[in-house]
Amino acid sequence: MILFPAIDLYGGQAVRLMKGDYAQMTVYSDKPAEVACAFRDAGAAHLHVVDLEGARDGTTANFETIREIVRTSGLFTEVGGGIRSRDVIEKYLDIGVGRVILGTAAITQPGFVDEMTALYGDTIAVGVDMKDGFVAVKGWTEVTSKEGIAFCRQMEAKGVKTVICTDISKDGVLGGANNELYRRLQSELSLNIIASGGVSSLKDIMYLDYLGLYGAILGKALYEGKINLKEAVAATAEGCCGG
Repeated sequence: MILFPAIDLYGGQAVRLMKGDYAQMTVYSDKPAEVACAFRDAGAAHLHVVDLEGARDGTTANFETIREIVRTSGLFTEVGGGIRSRDVIEKYLDIGVGRVILGTAAITQPGFVDEMTALYGDTIAVGVDMKDGFVAVKGWTEVTSKEGIAFCRQMEAKGVKTVICTDISKDGVLGGANNELYRRLQSELSLNIIASGGVSSLKDIMYLDYLGLYGAILGKALYEGKINLKEAVAATAEGCCGG
């Protein structure tokens, strides 16, 4: 299983939110590229980056910071947050981003996922953020009527290969991942599933690895010292390259 240390960006800083609440934001570093390099030096080969302002507003507010992260770290980097047009996808791919994550656009723009997947293949992933089982959009500020697992199934039918699935209620609270959700997704779908939200111990990581998931995102637990990244990478026998 691949581990994706996470860097969430707001105002050019590395931050974390509590359950997606922008009013509950903790700033961890004003030098995100250095954070990425520290993850690399601990053995990570992959990185998950989210532009929180982009997710909420549909902008690329942290584009230059992301460019610096990619250039400086050399890590395979997937990026989400505000990616709602072909131009923005190309903008990120042009600076060396390995995979872009469609979120709000996958819900609000019919046909967009089909078109972008046809054009860019495996470099397109979809972020499925769930609140009480339903998909949330616009930086988790709006909850739709679309049931999360059914939506994942629709994405699979469209040719999407990778889905980043987040249980918002678990995000940023260090309470453990929604293992039942990931068990269902892994057993019912043939997608590459990346777990996000609540992964807070080596035990959590090992269970997700046992389920056979493609990847897991590590956020607050890394910043708060609950998980030693070097030990986690060794425990999951992470590959050294690719995405």
